[in-house]
Amino acid sequence: MELATSATPDQLVTRATFANPYPVYHSLRDHSPVRYISIPASAATGTPAPVWAWGLLKYDDVYRALRDHETFSSEDPRAGQFGPKVVLIQDDPPRHTRLRRLINKAFTPKRVEALEPWITNIANSLLDEIGHGTVDIVAAYAVPLPVKVIARLLGIPGEDYATFKRWSDAFLSTVSAQMQERLYNIQEMVSYFGQMAAARRAQGAEDLITALVEADIDGERLQDWEILGFCILLLIAGNETTTHLIGNLLNVLVDRPQLWQRLRADRSLVEPVIEETLRYESPVQRLFRTAIRDVELSGATIARGDRVTIFYGAANRDPAAFPDPDEFRLDRDLRHHLAFGTGIHYCLGAPLARTEAKITLTTFLDRFPVISRGEAPAVRQTASPLVLGFSQLPLVLDPR
Repeated sequence: MELATSATPDQLVTRATFANPYPVYHSLRDHSPVRYISIPASAATGTPAPVWAWGLLKYDDVYRALRDHETFSSEDPRAGQFGPKVVLIQDDPPRHTRLRRLINKAFTPKRVEALEPWITNIANSLLDEIGHGTVDIVAAYAVPLPVKVIARLLGIPGEDYATFKRWSDAFLSTVSAQMQERLYNIQEMVSYFGQMAAARRAQGAEDLITALVEADIDGERLQDWEILGFCILLLIAGNETTTHLIGNLLNVLVDRPQLWQRLRADRSLVEPVIEETLRYESPVQRLFRTAIRDVELSGATIARGDRVTIFYGAANRDPAAFPDPDEFRLDRDLRHHLAFGTGIHYCLGAPLARTEAKITLTTFLDRFPVISRGEAPAVRQTASPLVLGFSQLPLVLDPR
């Protein structure tokens, strides 16, 4: 399909687009679905030929693909090529149904609500350490809070959050120049969780790893690689999404001092601000599917076996679904944004991520009448196309 636009599909895989995808999304959306090379041929990654994909950037197409798991499969034929398979995200029913049932109980709203006092204590402890003045809020707060929370659920030491974050970043990275380092980190993570699972088999505890080790699904125990896949899913999804949500949330608000003051006066606005942030700066930007039968979307025929990329961030900025999508507004109907997906793969950690964001924003509002930007520039992450967020976000926290 010819594109009479300023952007070309190959820009979807550039690091500049990872940092700021919206100009490319807006330029390509009317031509969506678009064909592009999602993975270039590379000796570093062992990819002998480029991998083509269809990019879905319209809200209606993204919504349809997410709801139609019988056409758009989450099973990835390449799973395991660049790291261990991640369960649930790369599974279809009936297996997905059985595995999700196993882990759902840990993330019910009631279970998450019971964690709120503990999460609030962690948030306050981190801010006690920060104090006030200029701070890189990513390193000092947005990284350690979610990692400490998911570490507690898994039953692993929260103090190792810097290592866990390094593993998460490596797993999501697609920068070929860092491939050897990525593989080293993944191997280190695999070894660690293998040891933790073995320890839980010897002596159980009240945590998710023990639940996985002892789980019985239709009369069968999980295999070692399935337990590993669960641990990786929970660690990465449990911290990366929330880290970027917190960073994106504070980045939006630091440039809107009047909104900050409204929030301090009216806490009923906290949840709408979080939901609009999820739409406006979706932490998860894209995930993948495979067409398991021929299907037509917006005039394009996607053939059986074709790889499909679902652009959550593009769908959430589609003017057909959200008028004036590049404006941050609280008067929208935010029930239909797709930041956490929809359908059977709706993010099971969504209640936890929302709770951590709510506690964060409330705690910051209580402590700091004013926040402003630091002198050093904010730095967007550019190593992974999957997520949108910051690697550095210097803020000045003013307690006056």
